[in-house]
Amino acid sequence: MPRKKTKEESKEVIFPGEGQLLGVIEQFLGYERAKVMCSDGVTRLCRIPGKMKKRVWMRIGDVVLVAPWDFQPTKGDILHRYSTDELKVLAKKGLLKGLEDYIPVHILAREESES
Repeated sequence: MPRKKTKEESKEVIFPGEGQLLGVIEQFLGYERAKVMCSDGVTRLCRIPGKMKKRVWMRIGDVVLVAPWDFQPTKGDILHRYSTDELKVLAKKGLLKGLEDYIPVHILAREESES
């Protein structure tokens, strides 16, 4: 049986790189697709890749890392789903500035009460 991860063993936070955005899942559309509100104000139709489909469970309101398509800017791929611990780090860095209106209140309340 694998042992539980401690805080020291946790993974490093993945920050958005060039051509990547943060977004909040608004709606699931079926067929591995989701409607995501991105930090640039554009709602994109995003695809959940096969390697994440059954391994990483997502819910409405989750913050995700999105890579918009070059040839169709209204579509993109979901690259990563952030946990609450990773969201705290992103909030400290100031990367959640454009998404406060779209992140559910209970997630922001947890971050503020633990700070």
